[in-house]
Amino acid sequence: MTELTARAERLRGLHHGTMLVLPNVWDAASATIVAEAGFPAVATASAAISAMLGYPDGEAAPWQEMFAAAGRVARAVPVPTTVDAEAGYGMRPHEFVDQLLETGAVGCNLEDTDHRAGGLTDAGVHAAWLAAVRSAAADAKVPIVINARIDAFLPTSGIPEPERVAETIRRGRLYWAAGVDCLYPIGVRHRHDIATLVTELPGPVNGNTGEDLDLATLAEMGVARVSYGPRYYRAALANLKSSIQETGLNTEKKR
Repeated sequence: MTELTARAERLRGLHHGTMLVLPNVWDAASATIVAEAGFPAVATASAAISAMLGYPDGEAAPWQEMFAAAGRVARAVPVPTTVDAEAGYGMRPHEFVDQLLETGAVGCNLEDTDHRAGGLTDAGVHAAWLAAVRSAAADAKVPIVINARIDAFLPTSGIPEPERVAETIRRGRLYWAAGVDCLYPIGVRHRHDIATLVTELPGPVNGNTGEDLDLATLAEMGVARVSYGPRYYRAALANLKSSIQETGLNTEKKR
């Protein structure tokens, strides 16, 4: 637990100062590549891991398989690992924290999408659950880093576009009061939206790159952390597909 505590504190510290960039990984090999490139932490992507395991994203994969994969990632690298734990898999807070720490990870993404009923979980209910996770971590004596993902900008949220910024701020303030360490409004595409959120949200903000938002722009705006989700996993598969097709074509030519 002493080593896990040290890693958790190291991960938390990375959210203050130079922007933390996390090229998300899906297995031990991809995690090793990221760590050896000099990145100070490793983050998993649930969409990539669930796809690798043969399941769709959105808590369709058994949590046992997802956590087992996260454990292989954490054991492969000397840097702190944070796990994309989706919406927590319906687990009780103490069970969730115990299983997360068992993997060797010291951080987690927890999103407010309701994968069973659809749309977003009630903000107050989700905030209470996040507070219970924080309390469970305190009981375990490991200050895990909670990155609260706010899904109001996703089309599946059901939030009308003009209301997304205000709803994200409302939810973010509740989650921050619950004791999270970072706020992640996923899917924000425009500079003016992320600028408003960085100003109005009370804690460090996790952003995403896009057509209008490169790393330099996000850093200039004060974004604390950047995630890539399954982007590199999909790029790796696309490269494999291209290489395999080229191999097949060359084989046909030799015939």
